[in-house]
Amino acid sequence: MAEAAAKTVLDKISQGHLECPICCCLFKDPKMLDCLHSFCLNCLEEMMSKQKPKAKKITCPVCRRETQVPDGGLQSLSSSFFLSSLVDEVKQQEAALGEASAPTATCDCGEGKEAMWRCLDCSDNLCQKCREAHERVKSTKDHQIISLGDWHKSKMPPAEHSKPSKPITRMCTIHNDHPLYFYCDTCDTLICSMCATLDHRSAEHNLLKIDDSIRSFRTEVDNILQEFEKCRQRFKSTEKSIEHARKRLQKKLAQARSDIDAKAEAEITKIRNKAKLLTDKVNEIGQERDSEYEKALMHNRKQMERADQTIAAVNDLMSQADDVELLDLKPKVMHNLEFQKELKCEPANHGPSFIGVKCQDVVSDEDLGEVCVSEKWQSKEEFGKEGTGDGEFQFAARVACFTNGDIVVTDTVLNRLSLFSSTGRYKTSVAQGDAGHQLEAPCGVAVTHDDLLFVTDQKKVKVFDTELQFVREFTLSADDADGQSESDLTAVAVDSQRVAVADMGRKVISVHNLDGSMIASISNNMVKNFLTISNFGRLVFTNYEGQSLLCVNFKGKEMFRVKTFMNGKAAQPTGVLCDDDETIYVAVHSGKRGDSEVQRYDSNGAFVATVAQGLFNPLGMAFTPTGDAVFADIYSVKIFERM
Repeated sequence: MAEAAAKTVLDKISQGHLECPICCCLFKDPKMLDCLHSFCLNCLEEMMSKQKPKAKKITCPVCRRETQVPDGGLQSLSSSFFLSSLVDEVKQQEAALGEASAPTATCDCGEGKEAMWRCLDCSDNLCQKCREAHERVKSTKDHQIISLGDWHKSKMPPAEHSKPSKPITRMCTIHNDHPLYFYCDTCDTLICSMCATLDHRSAEHNLLKIDDSIRSFRTEVDNILQEFEKCRQRFKSTEKSIEHARKRLQKKLAQARSDIDAKAEAEITKIRNKAKLLTDKVNEIGQERDSEYEKALMHNRKQMERADQTIAAVNDLMSQADDVELLDLKPKVMHNLEFQKELKCEPANHGPSFIGVKCQDVVSDEDLGEVCVSEKWQSKEEFGKEGTGDGEFQFAARVACFTNGDIVVTDTVLNRLSLFSSTGRYKTSVAQGDAGHQLEAPCGVAVTHDDLLFVTDQKKVKVFDTELQFVREFTLSADDADGQSESDLTAVAVDSQRVAVADMGRKVISVHNLDGSMIASISNNMVKNFLTISNFGRLVFTNYEGQSLLCVNFKGKEMFRVKTFMNGKAAQPTGVLCDDDETIYVAVHSGKRGDSEVQRYDSNGAFVATVAQGLFNPLGMAFTPTGDAVFADIYSVKIFERM
């Protein structure tokens, strides 16, 4: 059983790593192309014979990259000594297991003649006639040939294969009796002491000991591979962002078609043809833009596929070849690694991901509507005014929406929660000291999918129903960040399973189950007054003084931190909100009231566009069940339709 398992492992190694991609047999005299892929010399020669006569380049059948054929022909290409050694080792292991793959007693020429010799470079058995031919041919005359009997005797027993072998002493090809000792960094070649004395003694030749040179070479390769990994992460992040934009485009396309159909039905038959024309126009734009996204994705994937092939070849070489061979191949390796300079990542263009329809009444021969190719919000409703009475505000700071469309507004000066209908009609309110509501200084508000209203109230989080009736409360953990600061709960956000609370006093974001039990506590000095949870399980928040938009995961790892700007100048962010497709919306202030706007960012924190302008002083933000955006705007509440 053990021998069978060992044989299976050897077969897998042979098939996966030691077979020529052309002939699918174990490598014989493998040669390496500039792309670091290796093939049998005979296979390359046969392939070259089928190309144009006297071709100066050979195309790799794996990656299609070209290699300049040396003046001495294909036999002058770099030999893959480590592959030859591995092939020989596998054959020895198979022989030790008593398998049929052990060296045969006949010559590998196929004529059935008795084998008397073994070529260590080709791993072939040779008869006397083949040996003589081997020594005559220019490409093989320097190969090391020993008797077949000596070769059998030289094989180690299986138990000794695990012992580390001594480094092979390579001799100089010019001075055959001198070992290679130096590496000339100027000439990119291995030399012996005689070479150093005779041909590389001038000051322009930078000579290094082999050990020092290989150490420097490995370090250089490691650094480049690390840059490759960073590049891979950028491609991965960009692809994810492109996919988000593409999904948003599909969602918006579907909504646009739905809007068109609704308007078309209202106008019945007379607008059916115009509806179709408009739909075709939307589809045409959508297809063109989707095609561009597809091109960007395919470009980036092909770039990384090519890079991965190069990295795989380099990694195999670096892990399997010996030091001398690595240095011999250094020019080719470094040439291949320069591919990273050519990598060009197509960025995620979020602008074309938006498409909508602005419909209008059909009169005479006017079109059914117009296609909106960029996102733009327009004012829809506004209610409230400055004052202290019902439905009035001194400092409307936060908003939240129930599933029936009702809007909850927090006034942090009046310490009051007010409830309004979706159209702004005042319904009820609770304030500091109201009996039965246990409310002191409400601030942050958020509503769950089952209509529970979570409110931060100084050091506690309190829960209310749709009529603003008190349900329960919970207190955050006493383990604060510095052991001294007191809690000051300023913001709350919810998703389907969790509630996150910003504690500006202790500089902590705590994450809880909906019943108040603790999940995680995250220390962050930037946490302030506004917070939201994204669908990807991230916490997004703003820092007004630091003019920053930040994102961390539930373990506290910072995913991004970006500065916010208006008209090229640093600006202060307040309210923040995440859409279903991971789009982030931020209310941004120039520093004076009456000149604020809402900006859109992608899931990686990259600015996309300004979607609304001319707000007074927007703070808290929320989405209505129908997708409109609601703002607490100091003395009023504004509702914007998202186009």
